[in-house]
Parts: sequence; C-alpha cells; structure tokens
Amino acid sequence: MNFNIKEIVTASMILFAVIDILGSVPVIISLRSKVGHIQSEKASIVAACIMVAFLFVGESILGLIGIDVNSFAVAGAFVIFFLALEMVLGITLFKDDEPESASVVPIAFPLIAGAGTLTSILALRAEYHVENIIVAIVVNIIFVYIVLKSSAKIERVLGKNGLSVIRKVFGVILLAIAVKLFATNVNQMLGN
Repeated sequence: MNFNIKEIVTASMILFAVIDILGSVPVIISLRSKVGHIQSEKASIVAACIMVAFLFVGESILGLIGIDVNSFAVAGAFVIFFLALEMVLGITLFKDDEPESASVVPIAFPLIAGAGTLTSILALRAEYHVENIIVAIVVNIIFVYIVLKSSAKIERVLGKNGLSVIRKVFGVILLAIAVKLFATNVNQMLGN
C-alpha cells in the first residue's frame, strides 16, 4: 500500500474542482422540482462505482469499443452544454420517459461522474497510486452526498430569486467548461 497524504489531497482537490458539486446545486434543485425526489444514497453510490470502475478499466473499455478518451470527453462536453443551456435559457431539454427519480441519469452520470471527471481519473492514474485516487474519490463522494442530501435546505436559504441568479451564473460557467472541454479534446483528436 502506497498511501500518501499529499497525493490524496491533490487528487481530492482536482476531482472536487472537476465534479463541481456546489456549481451543480441549481441543476440538482431543478431536477428535484421536476421529479420530486432525488435518491442521494443511490446517486452517490452509483457515481462512486462508475469512478472506481473507470479507474481500473476505463481506457481498456474505450479502446475495446474503438473510442479514444478525447472522443469520450467531446461527447461529455455536449451533455454538459445542453444542461447549461437549460440553466441559462430556462428551457427543458432533458426529458425522462419515467421521471420517478433523477438518481442515476443525469445526476450520477454525467453530472458527478461525467466525461470531465472520468477523463481526470485517467489522467490522475498516470501520475498517482491507485489507492490514493480511490481515497480521493471516496472523500469527494461523501461531500457530494452531503450536498445532495441538503439541497432542499440550500434552496430555502437562497430563495427563489437567489436560486435563479445562481442558476444562470453557473449555467454560463458550465457552458464555458463545456466549450473548453470540447475545444481541448477536438484539437487533440485532430492532432493539432
């Protein structure tokens, strides 16, 4: 076992920035108002499983089906782009056939364990020991769970107007992240 506090802290901070669960609060609240209930435990566990599984077999799976990491990130950029458009324009693009809960899609994937997160995990794997990355994933998932669980309280504190402003601001930030993710990975796909 190669546990290293510095690696754990660095990996945790990178994942925290990429997952950006605080920035996703308006999306989470909006989804909760659409579907009525978010299963925080299920969303957190599924996201953790996706991230840990991807840590071990991500590149192999993508290679097996002939998709490179850049193509995967570009696809994720499109999903993030459309979620951001919903937030900024106040329109509904994501429609679930049976919206009983919004736990696995779109919260666990792609909001928490999205293309950005999974791509970052592959990048971390090249630099850090696997056990440190797993601890970093667990630390982030605990924080994600707390935010998902207290989204109703966060909504009460901010109020309707505060939420609307934050939603639009984070929507623009999410749009910028999507564009950056798209541009970076399209350039790498085209070999520039």
